[in-house]
Amino acid sequence: MAYAPTLAWTPLSGPEEAQIVAAHAARMQRYVDFLSIPSVSAVPEHAADCRKAAEWLAAELRRIGAKRVEVSETGGHPIVVGERIEDPKLPTIVIYGHYDVQPGDPLDLWKTSPFEPIVRDGRMLGRGSADDKGQIVIHLAALEALLSTRGKLPVNVKYLFEGEEESSSVNLERWMAANPERCSGDAVIISDTGFFEGNLPALTVGLRGITYMQVDVRNSDVDLHSGGYGGSVINPANALAAMIASLHDENRHITVPGFYDDVVELSPDDRAAFAALPFSDANYLAGIDAKATQGEAGYSTVERRGGRPTLDVNGIWGGFTGDGSKTIIPAHAHAKISCRLVMAQDPAKIALQVEAALKAAAPRGLDVEVRNLGNGYPFLTPLGDPYLKAAAGALKETFGADPLYLREGGSIPIAALFQRELSLPVVLLGFTPPDDNAHAPNESMDLGNFEGGIRAVIRALDAVAALR
Repeated sequence: MAYAPTLAWTPLSGPEEAQIVAAHAARMQRYVDFLSIPSVSAVPEHAADCRKAAEWLAAELRRIGAKRVEVSETGGHPIVVGERIEDPKLPTIVIYGHYDVQPGDPLDLWKTSPFEPIVRDGRMLGRGSADDKGQIVIHLAALEALLSTRGKLPVNVKYLFEGEEESSSVNLERWMAANPERCSGDAVIISDTGFFEGNLPALTVGLRGITYMQVDVRNSDVDLHSGGYGGSVINPANALAAMIASLHDENRHITVPGFYDDVVELSPDDRAAFAALPFSDANYLAGIDAKATQGEAGYSTVERRGGRPTLDVNGIWGGFTGDGSKTIIPAHAHAKISCRLVMAQDPAKIALQVEAALKAAAPRGLDVEVRNLGNGYPFLTPLGDPYLKAAAGALKETFGADPLYLREGGSIPIAALFQRELSLPVVLLGFTPPDDNAHAPNESMDLGNFEGGIRAVIRALDAVAALR
């Protein structure tokens, strides 16, 4: 299998390095085997594949030497747990990842089938190669290297790998409440983030929360002839477009009453930290073949992306959309809307505010239904956190540079859940390249990030052990 990583890393100084090198071919084959399972959690037809991925993962944990490995039922896709408790006096780290993936669509834009992974140009190409199966394999490889050479870990570790992260982790909170001992510890490491533009080592210290909703508007039971009814009755598509447009003003500020009430404004230090990042609007646009940025007035692109809340339409539909013409007034129209949220916004509260604003903007006589499809809280790790410092040192030792500290625009609800519900410090130690195409065609993992990630995880666990 071709192997040409593009990011350099520093080898480990102990016997673990030789083990990692010797196990390369077998590790890459297992990586391919894992990626080949189409564990798409949001599609019911893939439920058996999700279970297959969970069973594969549990078998790997058992093979390597984890204890108390279980494929735990949730009412949805199962959660895989395992652990190595070496000494109660040592710190206990909970390592989280998710084995479910996004659908492969649109298939015609892939260089290969999304579930037939290949190595090309120093990258593993396939759905889940970065988000998040590849990062799970990094942790499995670190576990195997340590147990194969030392016979034990430097800290206690609990593994928690879920199968519903890509569908809002609908059963995770309830499972955690019912199984507190399986996810308790001193700190949490989540590897579901990545490096900064230019593939610069980075640690994500902030994530936005999210609320996601669907809006359905209806005026009649059937589509109506636009000649007989156009201009005489409410057109749901026109009305929905106007309702959505009313949610922003000319400066792209969100007009929903109360939306900004709980926002923690960026401090001068926050803005200085954003400004210090080696970020280029031109490079940002070039990476997606777009022509211009747009967003809330008064903030830079990088500030908007990681430090400000948003309200976006993710999809809108209704009426006739086929080839040719069909002159109708649609009976109904629909939209999907998401809001990315910052500290200390409450997603449930924001959802109700958006619902109220949409209904207030609707013309009289139009039926409006707004359904909340999922929520997640924002997250922030203090820069002085000792576990964060341990991870930062591991990245510097592995990749040769101090990591950047990022606030990213995405959401990982589990991070806030660990922080809010279990009061555990959380470190987002992720290794994906910034151009990984997660959720898109041709998702890939740079094999330099992947191999360096194995070494960095080992160094991070050793650094955590040194905290006591």
